[in-house]
Amino acid sequence: MDFKVNLSPVAIGDLEAIVAYIAKDNPEAAFKFGDALLTRTFRLASMPEMGRIFCTRKARVIREWVFKSYRIFYSVYPETKLIEIHRIWHGARGEPKLTDEG
Repeated sequence: MDFKVNLSPVAIGDLEAIVAYIAKDNPEAAFKFGDALLTRTFRLASMPEMGRIFCTRKARVIREWVFKSYRIFYSVYPETKLIEIHRIWHGARGEPKLTDEG
């Protein structure tokens, strides 16, 4: 049985900002890219530990999975079969701030 994938409010904001930025030049491409990014993110449901371990914070392992130039940061909770997406971050921006909210 697959895991449930939940995007944090911060990750939703990241996704909205990414799509809005691309839409300035090409709204159709922005929609397609946002859809592809979400499709890639939700693929984690069937293989939650496919991303590499990025760090451990407060006994929580944070993993990273890359899609094109974007880094998807997430944690896996096997006991509840949940994947929490913390951030969706462009690799050129350096390291994101990872808090309890995202």
